[in-house]
Amino acid sequence: MKRSQYLFLSIFSLSLVLFAVILQQMGYQGVSFLPCPLCILQRVGYLGIALFCLLAAGISPFRKLFHGFAILAAGYGAAVAGHHVLLLSHPSESCGIDPLETWINQFRLANNLPWLFKADGLCSAKLPAILGLQVPEWSLVWFTVLLLVLLITFFRKSPTE
Repeated sequence: MKRSQYLFLSIFSLSLVLFAVILQQMGYQGVSFLPCPLCILQRVGYLGIALFCLLAAGISPFRKLFHGFAILAAGYGAAVAGHHVLLLSHPSESCGIDPLETWINQFRLANNLPWLFKADGLCSAKLPAILGLQVPEWSLVWFTVLLLVLLITFFRKSPTE
């Protein structure tokens, strides 16, 4: 993959996190979208993709290594988003205050950057759909797309730059 493509994937992943923060701060259709613990873990996945793609763009001798880490971050994010979608379809499995919320909110990042990393919502909360899908469903779609792009380009022979 070319340097510009890594930068595009990095910016795209960051823009998805930015969109989530805007939903959190501004809401949608009069509803506040408070992030749940699984939402925060998905943000970590997107930030991982962004960071590793940025490193792959900047440090060419280790490009394949960082590309591999970006694949792992996308796979991790897809797994978390898939679990979140499963919880939305089976809301009885969620039990009010999630123990994961307490664990996540104890991290220094949650204390220093609460607008980005503090979990306040319930994982099984049904919020208004955006273009027909819930936010975790959109997240699963984008993680899957990013994972497929990263996997396909990982095994493709790259032209010399």
